[in-house]
Formats: sequence, structure tokens, C-alpha cells
Amino acid sequence: MKSFPKKLEQKLADRTANNALRQLREQSELVDFSSNDYLGFSKNEIIFNEAHQFLIEQNVKQNGATGSRLLSGNHKLFKIVEEQLCAFHNCEASLIFNSGYDANIGFFSCVPQRGDVILFDEFIHASIRDGIAMSHAKSYKFKHNDLIDLEKRCQAERSRSPQDAIIYIATESVFSMDGDSPDLFAMVDLCKSHNAFLVVDEAHAGGVFGTSGVGMVQHLNLETAIFARIVTFGKAMGCHGAAILGSETLRQYLLNFSRSFIYTTALPPHSLATIHSAYNNLFETKNIQALHKNIAYFKSELVQNNLQDIFIESNSAIHCCVISGNDKVKSIAKRLQEQGFDVKAILSPTVPKGQERLRFCLHSYNSPEEISKVLHLLATFAI
Repeated sequence: MKSFPKKLEQKLADRTANNALRQLREQSELVDFSSNDYLGFSKNEIIFNEAHQFLIEQNVKQNGATGSRLLSGNHKLFKIVEEQLCAFHNCEASLIFNSGYDANIGFFSCVPQRGDVILFDEFIHASIRDGIAMSHAKSYKFKHNDLIDLEKRCQAERSRSPQDAIIYIATESVFSMDGDSPDLFAMVDLCKSHNAFLVVDEAHAGGVFGTSGVGMVQHLNLETAIFARIVTFGKAMGCHGAAILGSETLRQYLLNFSRSFIYTTALPPHSLATIHSAYNNLFETKNIQALHKNIAYFKSELVQNNLQDIFIESNSAIHCCVISGNDKVKSIAKRLQEQGFDVKAILSPTVPKGQERLRFCLHSYNSPEEISKVLHLLATFAI
């Protein structure tokens, strides 16, 4: 057997030298400031028990889907949950994918066509970038949340592209590595001016914003102005999977041409039952209210500890403290972990060099005492 390729060995060596080598670690028992489980749904016993009861009521005694949805895997829970999603998210149609990653690569690899143009925020999620890379459309990034730069890009593309070329604009309603949000009202107006189609990833807004956690787009009453929304179930919903929301025609197109939907085994019944139960539990809003109370308290404690200038402004559950350098940010994260707080360092190349950061994810179950203590420690270590 040949030895491991030298080029690949060198890439690992480079990561090690830059103190950026990724490794798997077991889940810790530290105070959680790192997971996406914003509402505590992943450990919610009511949801767990309701999902099991729902399977019994539907007489579903099946562990796996048995195949792709276009072959043998389209069990009856898909129709139930997709109709539930349409009602909850006020959309004409929905199509469930196995993950947010699958949804994004499935959409962007097949919807934009050769000759079309994709304009995407420079901080867009890696799954969208990967989908764009698989597309035959041209693609250009615009400066993060910069509407002036986006306007210039649209004008340039409209002046040089064929009249039948379609412009797709891709953004997130809450950015996963910054916690900030774009001006969606202005983006909708810009799309109308340039006859462009807006696509919004709602991964970190669902369960957090709007009545019963409907997401940022619905919170702003913009759902009818958006070509496609991507909602995921692995963050605030505490389970697994994702869905693309849009028109019935978009749904039909995706199930015919989206390779990450067509060529994969479908989600098993238990996953669908958990999604169903999680959505039902969003109508009990005490967890959402507790989360927003903690967000407000966290922001007030930033001021109390004179930390606001090194944090990116955010009203979401994600708050990021920029500390330049992989070595430094990893060192501070380790010291916080040694004090019992699970705060993760986000390193380059995941974020641009010089923009390394500590990422604090807030939850409904964090206590005020935990928030106060971790920020006091951060002020001691970082200032």
C-alpha cells in the first residue's frame, strides 16, 4: 500500500503549524455557551416523548426510510410535516432535505443556470459557497451587509448580462459567525429594482425571532417577497434536517433536479416525528422569552464589563468577541473552559485571518449568574 500523499500531509502540517488543526472532542459537561441548542429542545423530554407517541398514533414502526424519497423512502410522515411547515411558515410549498448543508448545495447547484448570476454576501455559510461552486452560473461576492456594494454589483451585472439572465442574491437572516443581520427590507426593494431573486438562509433565526419563533423573514412580514427560504432543524429546533420553502413550482423543480435530494436515503420516521413535535412546542413561548431575556442581560453585562467594543453588535443568540490570532484566542478559550465554561474559539481559515473570535451562543437555560461570571472572566483574561 502506498504511503499517504505528500501534498495532503503538508496541508495537515500547515494546519498544525498555524495552530488551526481541527479535532473531534467528546461532549463536555461544562456550562454551555457553544451549542446551537438555543431553546434547549435537543434535551426536552416532552418533545422526546411526544415524538414517540406520534409514531405510535401514526402506526409507524419503522427504523429507517429504506431508500430515497423518489424510490421507497417517501413515508407518510413527510406529507404531514411538510404541510405543517407550510402552515407555520406561511408558504405555498416546502421540501424537506436531510440537513441544511444538503438543502443549500441542492438549491444552489441546480437552480441558477448557465448565464445566470449569483451575488452572495462575503460571509455566507460554507454550504452555500459549496453549492455555488457546483453551479454553472457566474458568482460574485459583495461586502458583508453592504447594500451600496450590492447595488453596484447588480447594476454592473444588468449592464453586461443578457436580458434573460437571472440574478440571485444570497444572504442569511442571522450570520452564523457574526450574529448580525442584513437590512432585509432594503434587500427586497433592491431585488425589485433589479428584477433579482432573493434567497435567505434562516438557520439561526428560526425559533429565535418572530411570534412562536417563525424566523426573521416572517417577523418582518417579507415571506411573499422571498424566492426561497432555507430553514433548518438542527439549531433551535433541537433535532435534524432542513427544508426549502417557496412556491409549488420551486418544489417540483427541486425534486426533479436537486441531486442532494434525489440521490440520498430519506430521513427516517423518527426524525420527522421529532421535527413535528418540536414545531408543536414552539407555540409554548416560555423558552423563546427566556432566551431573549438572556440576550438582553448578556448585552447589558458587556457594558458592565467594558467589553462592548470588542464584540460584534448582535440582537441574536450569537455574540462574537474578536480576538486576533489563533494562538491568543485558543488560549483564552482554554482558560474559560478550565473555569467551567464551554466557549469555543473560531479560528482562521474558518474566519478571515485577523478576525479570529470567541463565539458565545446563548440559550434559554443559561442563568444570569453564568452569564455574569463568564463575561467577568473574559474581561480579566482579554483586556
